[in-house]
Amino acid sequence: MPNLNKVDTIVKSYENMRTPLIYILKDVQNEFGHLSEEVLTQVAKTTRIPLSEIYGVATFYSLFTVKSKGKHIIRCCNNAPCHVNGSNEVLDKIKTYLGIEVGETTADGEFTLEYTSCLGVCAVAPVLMVNEEIYGNLTPEKAVAILKDYKMKGSVHA
Repeated sequence: MPNLNKVDTIVKSYENMRTPLIYILKDVQNEFGHLSEEVLTQVAKTTRIPLSEIYGVATFYSLFTVKSKGKHIIRCCNNAPCHVNGSNEVLDKIKTYLGIEVGETTADGEFTLEYTSCLGVCAVAPVLMVNEEIYGNLTPEKAVAILKDYKMKGSVHA
């Protein structure tokens, strides 16, 4: 059960801002990993903004999530430059390696696989982003090697 007092503290830190909702949701998601119904309800109570409005913002923006995700979020670009440079093959190899489909999380909670719109580095297409790190000039094999590195880093710290 989340410590909802932390929600109140985050909301209060923005009380002098005119439209702080996106900042509040960003900080709350950073604290709890995702925006659960319980957490969004607490934000609504503390801000006195209708829950429906808060939920609308939380589900509109792709970097907010209302469900739990893996430790590492893999975002595969599927815009035209990546597509024509082989992003489908890269994605297929990632799905096979992880054993999941787009929108799913691995059973061990390590990886969540998502599509994303343009990451703004079309010159090195195809690209993907793992958490906040962007990788370009991908081949299917290079993409899997990157994920293996993340798995190895996780097992070293486990």
